[in-house]
Amino acid sequence: MIKKETEIIYGIHPIVELLKAKKRKLHIIYTTKPTPKAWQQIESLLPKGIQIQYVSRDVLTKMAGTADHQGVLGYASPFVYRKKFFEITKQKLLLMLDGIQDVRNMGAIIRSAYCTGFEGIIIVQKTGAPLNAAAIKASAGLAEHMEMYQAPSAVSAMQELAKSGYQSYLAVLQNGADATKITYKQPLCLVIGSEGTGISRDILKSGTLITLPQRTPDISYNASVAAGILLFIISNQNITIK
Repeated sequence: MIKKETEIIYGIHPIVELLKAKKRKLHIIYTTKPTPKAWQQIESLLPKGIQIQYVSRDVLTKMAGTADHQGVLGYASPFVYRKKFFEITKQKLLLMLDGIQDVRNMGAIIRSAYCTGFEGIIIVQKTGAPLNAAAIKASAGLAEHMEMYQAPSAVSAMQELAKSGYQSYLAVLQNGADATKITYKQPLCLVIGSEGTGISRDILKSGTLITLPQRTPDISYNASVAAGILLFIISNQNITIK
């Protein structure tokens, strides 16, 4: 029986990382017969007594709302968000997503944040895409290991950052300092704006504006690509990536 307070999660990596992170409970898992090639990796991590249901790929596709499930789907307890804001002594490198609309971009950015050693992510609820199964799949399941905080608005998030002592660096398309040449001071938060309109206007004066050099001013990087480059630049200055 599927409990009401559950969320769908699908894909090999998302379920593997959920089981490894041990932050939330997997209640039931669905897969196919024959099982997917990577099923043994999942099976070795499954808790004792978990219910396994075998269904067709078509059924999984209908349940997931996409064919991108890789032959495995589960129902897990809701994603665990931080209740308290970040602390400068514990999380020195933060990322804020201000209105990212595409769940695949969101997932890709979260994946880059994890890989570059960032320690926390702020998601703006008012304008941003939900952290759903598709976003977690796009993060290769690495969202399960990240400390996440939901802020009701970009303004409230910036107020929390300033109050806590974080330096904020806001990525803008034009007229910011050259992102490859400035010195990033910890503790800090990198702010990435939405794909269409960028950083919210009401927070543009809340930090240092930075811009990635590009070929001509009438083009732009994809949001997740720009975020990945900036995360690497900042991380490379502040920590050693092995």
